[in-house]
Amino acid sequence: MKTTLDLNDALLSEAKALAAQQRITLTRLIEEGLQLRLRKQKMPSKAVRLPVYKGKGGLAPGLNGLSNKAMLDAADHDA
Repeated sequence: MKTTLDLNDALLSEAKALAAQQRITLTRLIEEGLQLRLRKQKMPSKAVRLPVYKGKGGLAPGLNGLSNKAMLDAADHDA
């Protein structure tokens, strides 16, 4: 189907350059962009609620949880 679009000159120039770089037609580039936008619109935007541990425990006494080296050393000693 043919249609006429009124595009921003800078956007059109950038799109033409990208199409040439990717060796595809401008029509194909525009079709791909529309498909991506429409697919994104159809995707459910449901937030996933992550479980949070609320039990007791924590770090071993004397272990610095802000030090990666201390955490790695403690993991090596457990193994």
